[in-house]
Amino acid sequence: MKKILIVFGLLATLQSCNKFGDTNISPAQLTTASTKALLTNAEQALSTYVTSARLGSLYIQHLSEGPYPGSSLYSDRNSSFAGWYTGPLYDLQTIINDNNAGSSSANGNGSKSNQIAVARILKAYYFLQMTDIWGDIPYSEALQGDKNYAPKYDKQQDIYTALFKELTEAVAQIKETESSVVGDILLNGNMAAWKRFANTTRMVMALRISKADIAKGKTEYAAALAAGVISSNAQNINYNYIAGDPNNYNPWYNNYTISNRNDYAISKTMTDYMDPKADPRLPVFAETLAGGVIKGLPYGRNVAVNIPAAFSRIGTAFRSQNSPLTLHNYAQVLFMQAEAAKLGYVAGGDVEAEAKYKAAIKASWEMYGVFNQAKYDTYIALPEIAYAAVDGHKKIMTEKWVHNYLASYEAWKDWRRTGFPVLTPATDAVDSRGIPMRLGYSPTEASLNPVNYAAAVTALGGKDENYGLMWLVK
Repeated sequence: MKKILIVFGLLATLQSCNKFGDTNISPAQLTTASTKALLTNAEQALSTYVTSARLGSLYIQHLSEGPYPGSSLYSDRNSSFAGWYTGPLYDLQTIINDNNAGSSSANGNGSKSNQIAVARILKAYYFLQMTDIWGDIPYSEALQGDKNYAPKYDKQQDIYTALFKELTEAVAQIKETESSVVGDILLNGNMAAWKRFANTTRMVMALRISKADIAKGKTEYAAALAAGVISSNAQNINYNYIAGDPNNYNPWYNNYTISNRNDYAISKTMTDYMDPKADPRLPVFAETLAGGVIKGLPYGRNVAVNIPAAFSRIGTAFRSQNSPLTLHNYAQVLFMQAEAAKLGYVAGGDVEAEAKYKAAIKASWEMYGVFNQAKYDTYIALPEIAYAAVDGHKKIMTEKWVHNYLASYEAWKDWRRTGFPVLTPATDAVDSRGIPMRLGYSPTEASLNPVNYAAAVTALGGKDENYGLMWLVK
């Protein structure tokens, strides 16, 4: 029974019946959590599962490892998704269930429609991250508590179809004239911003399936754009950490300052691309060493290296107590619009692609606080940067890779789909097949949910490994 409960935490709280009524229940102790507390908890989990994830930054060569190389050599073969189900997903499903059941836990925490809509949007966002990391995962039968301890693994294509539907319906469910959600530390109850969050996520998904189902991608992209996406840097969606609150420090601050660990430096891959172009974002991305030098650490070597004063750590803009980490932003949207034009999702072809590409670079420089018109004009005229039809897609995705510094999983997912930027795998990789295409399932899945796990592995070609191709990239 203990093993079963660990699976997905499909029962985070068991309420068992007993013959003694409520004699063992303290009248001073809460038996159910308020939906506002559940929402706050689910949003705080973004820091753990999404914004501070480091593995993607190593795969995509934003960062290199110093004293303890391993992950950048592709040694991380498997990862458990149990915590996603037991933590934020369970909280979000409870918000939905409590509102639908008329539970007192939802009282005073915003209108029913808005509470459910926000929970659906954030739940869809989490599931998107998960299926993009592992491929087929439990979805339609997940989060059912004791009704199903062994949920099936849904096909990734079916999950995407369901998530498009969820996000569309959730946006329609939002009532801006009704009371906003309470406990929302991400968007402060701004229901218009939640619409943009959902629609921008739909846009991301639409381009992510460009290789697997371009017709569906075009349809969903058009619908997302028409519904309203992020349209300025003022509308960027960040997870904001709190200075002076040790429980809410930026995780990079915890790593470098609190724990006094210097595990990561900007990679030489990044500095070799940015430095020759005099990219003004580089001093933001990376620490400037003595003599005004920014030095990247060579990537993918099985050699222990001490970083301080020898190689440039992550820039202070990313590792202060309250440095925000982005989920969606305006430059990202513009890069997606450029790619959409290049792929034929929208009219305009290369003319439109070039215009959006240039606008994306400008928005990126503005976001990082380095925009200068003269320097920008020089930059976009560089042969390596100037848009051309023959290599337009490559340039769009490469500059998007730069912009997405430390937005690790997003950059990794773009690379898997497009092959851009062109990267040389780790020199001392533990597997000669190169950069991983997915994470393997937790080894415990084979014993906890054996039938459904076996079916998922069969769909991958019979091996639960890092190089099995999920539907998105086949």
